[in-house]
Amino acid sequence: MHDPLKRRDFLQASAILGLGAGLGPEARAITPQTPDMAVNPNAVRLRPEIEPVVRWIEETPRDRILEVAITKLKGGLSYNELMAGLFLAGIRNIKPRPVGFKFHAVMVIHSAHLLGQAAAVDERLVPMLWALDTFKASQAADIKEGDWTLGPVDEARLPKPWQAKAAFEKAMDAWDSEAADTAIVAYARSHGAAEVMETFWRYAIRDQRNIGHKAIFTAQCWRTLQAIGWQNSEPVLRSLAFALLDRQGAKGTDVIGPYVENTAFAKEIPQEWIAGDGKDVSGSILDALRSAAPNAIGGEIVKSLKSASGPEPLWDGILKASNELLLRKPGIVALHAVTSINALHYIFGAAADEATRKTALLQAASWSALFREAIGDAPKHRIDALEPIEVPKAPDDAIADIFATIGKSREEAARKTLSFLAAGGTDEAVFAGARRMIFLKGRDSHDFKFGAAAWEESLLASTPQTRTLLTAAMMGNLPASTTEDSPLMNRAREASRTVLG
Repeated sequence: MHDPLKRRDFLQASAILGLGAGLGPEARAITPQTPDMAVNPNAVRLRPEIEPVVRWIEETPRDRILEVAITKLKGGLSYNELMAGLFLAGIRNIKPRPVGFKFHAVMVIHSAHLLGQAAAVDERLVPMLWALDTFKASQAADIKEGDWTLGPVDEARLPKPWQAKAAFEKAMDAWDSEAADTAIVAYARSHGAAEVMETFWRYAIRDQRNIGHKAIFTAQCWRTLQAIGWQNSEPVLRSLAFALLDRQGAKGTDVIGPYVENTAFAKEIPQEWIAGDGKDVSGSILDALRSAAPNAIGGEIVKSLKSASGPEPLWDGILKASNELLLRKPGIVALHAVTSINALHYIFGAAADEATRKTALLQAASWSALFREAIGDAPKHRIDALEPIEVPKAPDDAIADIFATIGKSREEAARKTLSFLAAGGTDEAVFAGARRMIFLKGRDSHDFKFGAAAWEESLLASTPQTRTLLTAAMMGNLPASTTEDSPLMNRAREASRTVLG
């Protein structure tokens, strides 16, 4: 007979491999506390195996964080432990209201992870090391703004396990943060990961407030927890519920955007909506989104689905419209048209509830129209009317020319991308160049968030024609090769090489 795998060893391995989704509350109480793991009594206590990692991330000065991280990694700290510790340090120390600004240090983690996993071996740590420094900057900002900390939950106020889901939904519907905080703890402890997130998807898509960051944070939470393990979910879900109920001081229960109208439109969608007839109606949706009111575009979506379009070309049209905004008026508003629609698209694919999926599609169209209104007056560039501009024949020279052109004209860079792709160049080559620019020039969380979201949507496009346009439109927000290199990215790169060679 062989010795059975010890329970503690299995759970630690599960944390590394992200296998914690099925572990019940009894499995979350393992490993005794030691004196050096004591935390501020006003702060939530994390799982004992990750608490020490979070502590050194919290306590290390910013000017030493990369040095200490490299020492820890060389000493046996795993990439997964670093990612989990960094994410949870942000969850515990950075107030998720408003959902944006300094809180990007939390929302960027999974995007940094995605870009790192697609990179060459010697650069895979670069985005996560960059994110460490970003957390330290946000931590300092949070301290200046009042030093918010996610505190312990009031265990005496938890609803009964069999009442937890209903209590959570009631609190979220009433915009009651205190009730939601206790209810989500009971809900997460007594129900499975998929069921808990199914409830969150519905609330993630209802309010466009914070230019779509509520949907972005929800998708990022789930995707990050899939990487670091559901056993870490309790503090994350508390932060998420608190974020989703942010009203930025507004009274009442109104949301930003036509959520009520779209839930009504969703009921008009026929049961056979998911099966399309293969016709590409993305062009008509793109054209409609150039002028339609946010509360009316849902009618066009319903009409297309009743005509057997299926959802795929509708997503293509919505994404082309959102990317077109970047070419018309590059900037913070337009880039969130891409990242927030990407989050809604992810939720559409992750949700099981049909009403949630339909509403996510409708909300995506409406949010795209909201972003169009938000950019105001802008040149009437049309993504589907771009004319290619010749580039050098050698692929490497063409890519270099495209990224140099960004510094002069983003529209011309997009047109050169079309020429490169038409001549046989690949989307993958364009993205490799984009990732390289982010790793060299990236200075802001949006560089990582946009890069990951835009590339993902290019891959998800339902036709080669749409993929080509989305790849070209990425030039609307990528760094130019003529931009000065980021000193922090250079430090992160050098630090990474000391670990990975």
